[in-house]
Amino acid sequence: MKAWTQASGRTRVRLGMASVAVAAAVALFAALPSAEEAAEMAEGYISGVVESSAGPEAGVWVIAETEELETKFAKVVVTDDDGHFVLPQMPDATYDVWVRGYGLVDSEKVKLSPSDEDVSLTAVIAPNEQAAAQYYPGNYWYSLIEPPAPDEFPGTGPEGNGISPNLHSQAAWLDIMKQGCQLCHQVGNTATRIVQRRDDFDSTVAAWDHRVQTGQRGNQMSAAMNRFGRQRALEMFADWSDRIAGGETPPRPPRPSGVEQNLVVTLWDWGVDSSFIHDEITTDKRNPTVNGGGPVYGVSAGHGTLTVVDPVANSAVEIKIPVRPEDPDSVPSRFPQVQLQPSYYWGDQLLWGRGGPDGRENSSDPHNPMMDGEGRVWMTSTIRARPNPDWCKEGSDNRFAQYFPLGMSGRQASYYDPESEEFVLIDTCYGTHHLQFGEDDNDTLWFSGDGNAVGWIDTKAYDESGDEIASQGWCPTVIDTNGDGRITKPWNEPVRGGEAEIDPALDTRIAGFGYGIIASSIDDSVWITRTGPFPGRLVRLDRGDNPPETCIAEVYEPPSIENPDVDPAQTGSAPRGIDVDRNGIIWTALSGSSHMASFDRSKCAVTSGPDATGQHCPEGWTLYPVPGPQMKGVETPGSADFHYYSWVDQYNTLGLGENIPIANGSGSDSLLALDPETNEWTVLRVPYPMAFYSRGLDGRIDDPDAGWKGRGLWANYGSNYVWHTEGGKGTKSKMVHFQLRPDPLAK
Repeated sequence: MKAWTQASGRTRVRLGMASVAVAAAVALFAALPSAEEAAEMAEGYISGVVESSAGPEAGVWVIAETEELETKFAKVVVTDDDGHFVLPQMPDATYDVWVRGYGLVDSEKVKLSPSDEDVSLTAVIAPNEQAAAQYYPGNYWYSLIEPPAPDEFPGTGPEGNGISPNLHSQAAWLDIMKQGCQLCHQVGNTATRIVQRRDDFDSTVAAWDHRVQTGQRGNQMSAAMNRFGRQRALEMFADWSDRIAGGETPPRPPRPSGVEQNLVVTLWDWGVDSSFIHDEITTDKRNPTVNGGGPVYGVSAGHGTLTVVDPVANSAVEIKIPVRPEDPDSVPSRFPQVQLQPSYYWGDQLLWGRGGPDGRENSSDPHNPMMDGEGRVWMTSTIRARPNPDWCKEGSDNRFAQYFPLGMSGRQASYYDPESEEFVLIDTCYGTHHLQFGEDDNDTLWFSGDGNAVGWIDTKAYDESGDEIASQGWCPTVIDTNGDGRITKPWNEPVRGGEAEIDPALDTRIAGFGYGIIASSIDDSVWITRTGPFPGRLVRLDRGDNPPETCIAEVYEPPSIENPDVDPAQTGSAPRGIDVDRNGIIWTALSGSSHMASFDRSKCAVTSGPDATGQHCPEGWTLYPVPGPQMKGVETPGSADFHYYSWVDQYNTLGLGENIPIANGSGSDSLLALDPETNEWTVLRVPYPMAFYSRGLDGRIDDPDAGWKGRGLWANYGSNYVWHTEGGKGTKSKMVHFQLRPDPLAK
């Protein structure tokens, strides 16, 4: 592999053919079929009926899995109201086939091949509710947990009720139970609700205190306990797992019905058994026919690779993502290299960073990929160490640095070009996390991920010049609190937690980690989410005619339970994922309270001035509680589910219609699609392997003339702890394709 750097700052890295993975990738790209060929391939099917001792079983899953293809492959369908099923588009292989469903236990596996017809499968009714509940999604088990009651807040600290004084409401506690405890994996699945090595400790509380310190993420888990008030939180989790060990079970989930029975789920293994594949991308969000029938991509954060599945050839490869320094180990990994306690699964072995299996830093740390109109895969990835170059800092002649200098960035930008087999590394002054293309003529690429600024790259200018300095810019998020319609210095500066003391004669800079990002579909603005401080916020940025001087921000918080002027039944918290529909309505999954929420700025009576500091536009919000049970003792709307991100199906890539908002049911083994016209939800459940923890998703149209076979959604198993997935240690992450047939028996 060789790298070179031009005077402009562009770094290209071409992949040498010495790598087996790269050679496989080249073969993969060379053999890609056309969209028409892709839609015509793998037309085998297996069909039959599922019956139990009670008769035909409606709304249960038939699962087929094989290891005879280049990567492990599985397909899942749902039986119709008479128990009939069809597994469509099956590659030629021998499959293990079995039945799973709520109220059942798994049937014995039988060997079948396409095109076996009139197959009779025998479902097994669960002997008791404990046996049946082993197949319920994690959020149902998490609903058994009992947080402190609303009247115990605000907390009075370790000398009082044990709850942190920083928590002023039960909703703030729940927010940590979602965002603090589920950012890396599900809570409620088998691996988390059962306390490993319980007998090694004097109490379940002590066992929990130890388990939250184990593994390479132990420091993060342990810190979350401290945010609650450590002892009180450990007692809550211990009580939950003790009651489960004593036989308590959650309510039974409903079986798939109606349009949910038309779902086809296809899964391919990718990565290795310690991969942390954070996100995926399959197409250009603005034109979902781009890359039709082509490979699908993911980013493996811990190992610094681009993972690729060819869904036609049923194969998978990994490609190493480079960093800029000649010595890649000079860029330290963000993953801790010391464990508080050994992992219950991996012992003292570190999985990511220099202590990992290959002894290298693997520090490119890709987080989120997006595809442009040419099929290039853009990523937020680390290309260097954190300190910024001088052109980002105070004293530079860069106009953005003169206006608002930035001293460091934890992650920058890159893209992979499948046609040239090259990575291009692009330095940025601002930190990056998620990225989205705008709909402007310059293909502006917007980035979240900086606590103080929103950044962008003019990709058209960059393609023409290769100048990473001239083609990028950024703005601080400053709101117009003096109401004069423009931003002027000096402004009120934020203090701890991103809040600010407001002098009404000045504008006000607001800060906080920028998480999700989306460019508006109706104007030139861009929106980001900031998940905290409670209750979180949306921030709108308009660059104006001459950024950075003309940049102006607005802030909108979801109606908060801690605001006495709003209806408690219409409150929510923690916007994370964010998207927009074709009408310009912002959609965000509220991960703390478990809602899908829409925000319509046009309904706001006030958008700027001294009162426009967050809670000033409840009329702009509409909250939709997601399906699923709520936690014990929690009376506010929402559920025990967690939503890592969200997405809007603007172009009907699934088949439910245009402008359908979809939340990742990261705790419920599902994607959750909302029809805003009827307020009805469609639950797209992935029953196997259990613990489908997804982060991002997108939709692609492979062939617009092929009906349901030519379109679908894509998501991946994105848990930091993939060994929490059914199958345990040795299980790999999976890429998942969701298709919606016109009926459950369509072939």
